Amino acid sequence: MYITDIIPLTGKRSKKVRITIDDGSSIVLYSREAGRYGLECDAEITDEVWERLMQEIFIPRARSRAMHLLEKQDRTKAGLRRKLREGGYPDAAVDMAISYVESYHYIDDDRYASSYVRYHQYGKSRRRIVMDLKAKGVSDDIIERAIETEFTTSEEEMIRQTIKKRHYDHETADLKERQRMYRFLLSRGFDYEEIDKALQKG
Repeated sequence: MYITDIIPLTGKRSKKVRITIDDGSSIVLYSREAGRYGLECDAEITDEVWERLMQEIFIPRARSRAMHLLEKQDRTKAGLRRKLREGGYPDAAVDMAISYVESYHYIDDDRYASSYVRYHQYGKSRRRIVMDLKAKGVSDDIIERAIETEFTTSEEEMIRQTIKKRHYDHETADLKERQRMYRFLLSRGFDYEEIDKALQKG
């Protein structure tokens, strides 16, 4: 593999460079590390140098970064993978870091999905929670299990409570107020028919 570009990263006190490789991927190193391993623009990264980079820098650093990210907040596997890639770690190092934290159960999509459903079910509809978890990269089967075991809230009651909190009165509300409430409830992922019933009853 060959280096096609080396660009200093901007930012306060930044001493890192982004090194672009001819396959389109890139890695991030401190500038002194790039010099130590003889990385220069238009030069080849030999297999031996790449292996040293992986073992001496990328794998240990990706593991450490993964642990630090998980200390700050629980994450899905897909979310952690995305953050590590954004940090300029090669895919192989990312895979090994994720396997490492998984081996200690520091990351667990089943646990994450179950906790998410338990925490958010009083403010979000079932549909909205499913959409959120899918966006976070959780698989359909894990989402289905979490919803089945953890979602115990009545959506009809949730809609009624939401309407009450927003001081909506179906007897005095005009068309504009009704449409506004309808759009708000739709944005929370509630079912059309459930919204209709709730707005008619108040």
